[in-house]
Amino acid sequence: MMKQLLLSFSALLVFFLHCTTALAQSPAVSPALPPVVLSPPQPPALSPVQLPVPSPPQPPALSPIQIPLLSPALSPGPAPSSANVTAILEKAGKFNTLIWLLGNTKVGDQINTQISTSGQGITLFAPTDKAFSRLKSGTLNALSTHQTIQLVQFHVLPTCISLSQFQAVSNPLRTQAGLSDSFLLNVTASSSNHVSISTGLVNATVTANLYTDSQLAVYEVDKVLLPLQVFSPKSPAPAPVPSSSPPPPPSPQHRPSSITSVDDSSATSLIRHAALSFGVAAIAAFSL
Repeated sequence: MMKQLLLSFSALLVFFLHCTTALAQSPAVSPALPPVVLSPPQPPALSPVQLPVPSPPQPPALSPIQIPLLSPALSPGPAPSSANVTAILEKAGKFNTLIWLLGNTKVGDQINTQISTSGQGITLFAPTDKAFSRLKSGTLNALSTHQTIQLVQFHVLPTCISLSQFQAVSNPLRTQAGLSDSFLLNVTASSSNHVSISTGLVNATVTANLYTDSQLAVYEVDKVLLPLQVFSPKSPAPAPVPSSSPPPPPSPQHRPSSITSVDDSSATSLIRHAALSFGVAAIAAFSL
């Protein structure tokens, strides 16, 4: 009986140990599962790396569109100038008369507006105060307002020309004082940049380059450029015919009929008078 109890107890003990071992081993399986479960989140980490791959080809696709759009904007020419013609002349210090004329006629404002907004070039020939002093006294005061404006604009070319470019210009050059066939200048230049200007009345010379950029050129000249249309010498008026001089005799073919009738009547009177005198003389002779 005692042996049976020991055998039963031993069997229970072995069974209990076996169950305990099995239970102790089952939790060890669960830690092995997380690596299998956590491994799938790795692909989303690759997606940010893959997304930038197609993006780099996009900038080259845009560049051909941007280049044609920018090229027409640059094609017209150089950018407008920010220079001020009055400030340039004031800095030189010997153009007080020209500065006054530019302000009084508003031509200076027109030049500054044109070179700062329109992009069209301007060339200004600037006579010095000494050049104006060589004019005959009262020359400027004798001009009308319109003629004064024409005089100032005659010193302005509607394009920017450098000293070296004067060697290739085609004469005559048009000024802002008139249209195609009026108020023209002839400009010649040598290889040493010696520039001469002819108006038909005045031959002037460029004596200094005061300012030059892509839109404005200002040159000092030693004489005032006088246009023919304003300062051309007037032909003298014909001398009046004296009132006391007799009129020229009419030609025979154009002699008035009244004059002919007067002459005929005068001849007839003379004949009658002679015949009467002869009759009186004959009667007197017979009476003797």
